[in-house]
Amino acid sequence: MTKNLISIAGWDPSGGAGVLLDVRVFERLGRRGFGVLTAVTAQSPSRVAKVFPVTARAVADQFAALSEGMEVGGIKVGMLATGANLRAVARILEKHQGRPRVIDPVLKSSSGAYLLERRAWPRLLETVEGRADLITPNLDEAAALAGFPVRNDAEMRKAAEKIQLRSGLPCLVKGGHLEGRATDILFDGHEFSVFAHEKMPRRVHGTGCFLSSAIVCYMAEGRPLKEACGLAIVRAMRAIRAAVPAGPDVWVFDLSREGGRVPLPPRPGA
Repeated sequence: MTKNLISIAGWDPSGGAGVLLDVRVFERLGRRGFGVLTAVTAQSPSRVAKVFPVTARAVADQFAALSEGMEVGGIKVGMLATGANLRAVARILEKHQGRPRVIDPVLKSSSGAYLLERRAWPRLLETVEGRADLITPNLDEAAALAGFPVRNDAEMRKAAEKIQLRSGLPCLVKGGHLEGRATDILFDGHEFSVFAHEKMPRRVHGTGCFLSSAIVCYMAEGRPLKEACGLAIVRAMRAIRAAVPAGPDVWVFDLSREGGRVPLPPRPGA
């Protein structure tokens, strides 16, 4: 499958998240990375000060020009900023069925800034319904999309099931901020898969971006969804361990320190 992967996301000038991080992850995992901007932020690794959305026409035109004559191997969607951008990206995803498409539903920054306008939240799942291969909310995002608190494994399962039912998309609920231990739970519409992993005692900027981008990379290799999620989680944990301080109580990824490729099982059919 082609090596070209496209991130549709925001511009984080600190480089710790968004398009800049996504492209670095793509390239670290052996793919060619490209970016379509949905917004420009004024931020540091610890705080988003302002968000400047790009117009939906600009998002659509960026993707159209970039993908002209290019075989797109997969798409990762992150910050969208506006409902208009959400609808524009949904149309892009619909046109690229058969290629890995992963949505990281970025709603709000940890510092409180809206990364998707609040009025678009209730329409997110119906807008992307059937137009991707995975959606990867964290606990707060899962709660917002499912409509109830998500604080433990049981509530994560319930949220993943509801989000999958409403969107038609497999759902990986990320539980890195659970009390006591860290667990990610995937529901593909038929069965649950549980990924328990080390709980890290540090807040690393951009973990959701890293994970969803790595999943796209592994899916683009032909890995089944469950395997791609498991490999990406292992890779993300290794990168978190190699993160470096970037200010008071915040760390950022340094991909030059996190080692080479994770040893992989053979690809299906290899």
